[in-house]
Amino acid sequence: MAALILWLGGYAVLCAVRPFAPCRKCGGVGEIERFGKPKMCPRCLGDKLRLRVGRRMHNAWRRTRTAGTRPTPERIGR
Repeated sequence: MAALILWLGGYAVLCAVRPFAPCRKCGGVGEIERFGKPKMCPRCLGDKLRLRVGRRMHNAWRRTRTAGTRPTPERIGR
């Protein structure tokens, strides 16, 4: 159990420090080979990077929390 908590903590820090990772489909090259011809990677669209799953979950949580909270006077600009 402690190993799982340690791994999750390390992954959370990794997602905060380096939110992008090399694309798994093209291996960070930006192109894949189809029928002997190079083609732009459909997953990363040639960017060579992808957003980590943990970072995607964090961004979705932040959007949901921001949308569900009332604006305070500091956020309105008073």
